[in-house]
Amino acid sequence: MSEQSPPQRATRPEVGALTLPMLLIVEWGLAAWAVALALTLLVPALHEPPRAWWPWCCFAGVVLGAIGWLYLRRGRGNAAEARGPDA
Repeated sequence: MSEQSPPQRATRPEVGALTLPMLLIVEWGLAAWAVALALTLLVPALHEPPRAWWPWCCFAGVVLGAIGWLYLRRGRGNAAEARGPDA
C-alpha cells in the first residue's frame, strides 16, 4: 500500500472578537424601560388590578438598567476593552 497525505484543508483567517457598543445598548434599553414606566403610570388601564404588576416590572427594568449602566461606565470586565483606550 502506498501512503497518501491527508487532503489539504483551506485555511480560514482567524476571527477576532466582536466588539459592540455595550454602553449605547444599555442606554437604549434603559430609555425604553423608562418610557414603559411612564406609560404604565400615565394610562390608568395599565396599572389597575389585573395589570398592577406592570409598573413594578418597568421599575425593576429601570433599576437593573441603571446598575448595568454604572457597571459599564466604571469600565469593569470586558467593558473597558470594548470602550477603547481613548474613551
